[in-house]
Amino acid sequence: MLSKLYSATIFGIDSFLVEVEVDIRQGLPLFNIVGLPDTAIQESRERVRAAIKNSEYEFPRNRITVNLAPADIKKEGPIFDLPIALGILAASRQIKQDILNDFLIIGELSLDGTVKSINGVLPIAIMARDIGKKKTIVPINNAEEAGVIKELEVIPVSSLNEIIEFLNGKISIKPIEVDIDEIFNKSKINKHIDFSEVKGQEHAKRALEVAAAGSHNVIMIGPPGSGKTMLARRLPGIIPSLTLEESIEITKLYSIANLLPSGTPLIIERPFRAPHHTISNAGLIGGGRIPKPGEISLAHNGVLFLDELPEFSRSALESLRQPIEDEIVTISRSLSSVTYTASFMMVASMNPCPCGFYGDPVKTCTCSSSQIIKYRSKISGPLLDRIDIHIEVPRVNCRDVLKKDLAESSNDIRKRVEKARNIQRKRFFKENVYSNAQMSRKNIEKYCQIDSNGENLIYKAMDKLGLSTRAYDRILKVARTIADLEQSNKIEVSHLSEAIQYRSLDRKLWLY
Repeated sequence: MLSKLYSATIFGIDSFLVEVEVDIRQGLPLFNIVGLPDTAIQESRERVRAAIKNSEYEFPRNRITVNLAPADIKKEGPIFDLPIALGILAASRQIKQDILNDFLIIGELSLDGTVKSINGVLPIAIMARDIGKKKTIVPINNAEEAGVIKELEVIPVSSLNEIIEFLNGKISIKPIEVDIDEIFNKSKINKHIDFSEVKGQEHAKRALEVAAAGSHNVIMIGPPGSGKTMLARRLPGIIPSLTLEESIEITKLYSIANLLPSGTPLIIERPFRAPHHTISNAGLIGGGRIPKPGEISLAHNGVLFLDELPEFSRSALESLRQPIEDEIVTISRSLSSVTYTASFMMVASMNPCPCGFYGDPVKTCTCSSSQIIKYRSKISGPLLDRIDIHIEVPRVNCRDVLKKDLAESSNDIRKRVEKARNIQRKRFFKENVYSNAQMSRKNIEKYCQIDSNGENLIYKAMDKLGLSTRAYDRILKVARTIADLEQSNKIEVSHLSEAIQYRSLDRKLWLY
């Protein structure tokens, strides 16, 4: 007796279809699973056996072979418990076989037959829609996540008994319905801490506004207590809201990483990830024995904040260079490799020296020249070259601190940023580009044209500061963003001047 049904598993950030074939033959009782299953799948034999018996159905005393096809790809996790159990019941004629073909089925089983939630449901639902599957059966706790995909009929189940009665036509289960508009209306309430709470630092606020408008990477350098962390944590409040497409991309990653909050079908706020400087390379970039997304992927479409940048290990920082450029990270293993998206806005902060007071007008620096050089050398030139905007954040004047008047609010800044982003969406409508920071060399030549005065200015800046060709491109990208903020079609000399001043800080501090 043979049965066949459909399930799925995760590989990287995507999912692929798995055919679950169950064959029951006469012979000595044996329960075998083939098709490159991992330990968790092999252990499902005992979970499935107990769940079927405790649900008061008969577990066959025959030779049972379960094949997970394609057999040359490794399968991981307890996601196949439910389809294996249903396959055994169908092969032993306890449920109807023909109706199983209509569904894609996923779920973990408890020993008492309860269907438990699993990871990666959203990418599985997307795959089911793309291959033409119209119906899926998922654990009740994952139903809203799968229900985000409108073209899919999602049947939520809580127990093995319930799904058997549903498949046998004894009960009906209403498909889940998710109101995406209602979910996104919640994001309109600004829950972020506000820029109006930051006293002084108008130059830094302006630079962060430019960074948010073009999704540019930023580094802030200044003494302790100057407000670098305070500024960085308020940055998500001025970045435009997520689109549905961006929200789904982020939710896929969080679902795979088992970081999706309970009762949250979609991530509707831009991520803000602030890993500690003791983080490992695998924690930052991604990896592990079973590859998982790292912090740079969890910051996708959001902000990755690296506080005290020189305290991170040199190898961890250097591993950021390729993802910053390519906006993806590929993790290779002996048998396979997985690729995760990593389009993030990097915001870093650091002190100018180990004691933090080099160049401070009030406190005297106690560091030697060799200590300062060693401290700064942890940030390599190639990495610094990939950061578009460098901001000097000086000590806050006490008069600014004592002012009772509130500064400009995040909401006001965000309105200007959204106008600039709307210009960029229209500009790049037919291209795979979403912000000025993502422009290729071809895009730069097309959209960042400057007149002879601008060319003379940027050439002088490159000669004087010793900037690279990459820095030249990034100056033009930042200048394009500044022009967008001012609703200007043309990049003016004033826009270039402001963009150049955001590149001078690395040469000023790194050269002795």
